[in-house]
Amino acid sequence: MEATTSTVTVTEETKASLAVSLEEGAGGGRPQAAAASWLAGGGRGAGNAGRPGRYGPRCKDFSLCYWNPYWMLPSDVCGMNCFWEAALRYSLKAQPVEKMHLAVVACGERLEETVTMLKSALIFSIKPLQFHIFAEDQLHDSFKDRLDSWSFLQRFHYTLYPITFPSDSAVEWRKLFKPCASQRLFLPLILKEVDSLLYVDTDILFLRPVDDIWSLLKKFNSTQIAAMAPEHEEPRIGWYNRFARHPYYGKTGVNSGVMLMNMTRMRGAHFKNDMTTAQLQWGDLLMPLLKKYKLNITWGDQDLLNIMFFHNPEKLFVFPCQWNYRPDHCIYGSNCQGAEEEGVFVLHGNRGVYHDDKQPAFRAVYEALRNCSFEDDNVHSLLKPLELELQRTVHTYCGKIYKIFIKQLTKSIKRYGTAPKGR
Repeated sequence: MEATTSTVTVTEETKASLAVSLEEGAGGGRPQAAAASWLAGGGRGAGNAGRPGRYGPRCKDFSLCYWNPYWMLPSDVCGMNCFWEAALRYSLKAQPVEKMHLAVVACGERLEETVTMLKSALIFSIKPLQFHIFAEDQLHDSFKDRLDSWSFLQRFHYTLYPITFPSDSAVEWRKLFKPCASQRLFLPLILKEVDSLLYVDTDILFLRPVDDIWSLLKKFNSTQIAAMAPEHEEPRIGWYNRFARHPYYGKTGVNSGVMLMNMTRMRGAHFKNDMTTAQLQWGDLLMPLLKKYKLNITWGDQDLLNIMFFHNPEKLFVFPCQWNYRPDHCIYGSNCQGAEEEGVFVLHGNRGVYHDDKQPAFRAVYEALRNCSFEDDNVHSLLKPLELELQRTVHTYCGKIYKIFIKQLTKSIKRYGTAPKGR
């Protein structure tokens, strides 16, 4: 089937009016936006430039081409113009925007904490987010009510999933460490259509756009499948190097509260292990690991991940401590140099510090974001009250360095409102 072109020659006097009519959607399903943009640029076809003699009078001015697959191409059509215009229209078509996939597992009394985490992800992020929320059945309606109330943002979607373990070993997985915690180990097997994923614990707060940690995927080398931060920066207070009864990654182990994954690679990778000479795939490795080490592990799924990456260190990308900042980084004195220099990027309030008075600096940040709404004025006015509250925590080691909690947050708030929010 042959394609042809209908050509409209536009004079200088009619360019402005035609541009307006095109932008207003003048008929025929034509590429109005591309044409209007072309007119705004002066109405000269790129293929004509400097060559009016070759194409004749029709090519001295702008020629707007509309293709119709049922017509033949007339011999006198300014073909070069049509070629460049078609290329321009193609380049101006709405290209699919990359979605960032964020997963969380919530059980028990974790609804409010999880919603606050999701809010912090949405407030500062730029690209659209897809939330994958694994929760106990009794929490689903509450999650739906809260997230549906944010639908005016139009830049996130969410899916609620039940807690799911392999039927032949569900009881063992459910009682590992905390209820539901080991669900994260099965995400590559459940979310089979998801290429990459950021998993976070419910007690995470984003103090800069999710886009920034998502961009670390591009830094993976050809063997790396996942990224985590070290469990400790200071070996003298490390847990794994002092107490672990199983192998662990590196000098102090890794913390799985913030875990960035290329799940396509995870599903296809083969893992060395200490149970067989054969390398096993992700789904085949989990249960044998649990059976061998279940009496020796304390932190459940995190310990199993440490064992995996002990045997396969080339598969792990380690990001610095400011991407997973916990009380251990300041409770005995500051030991996260990256946070001192750049501020905290991702706050991890483990040990329940958002809900007690043991680490009031962490709680102050949590309360500020929990009470914040998506309105511009509310977000911009968050900083000063938070700084005053943090100044009241200087009697603690973490409070003495309170500025690290707002250093990056200040930059994120300044950028808030300049990025498209989909309101």
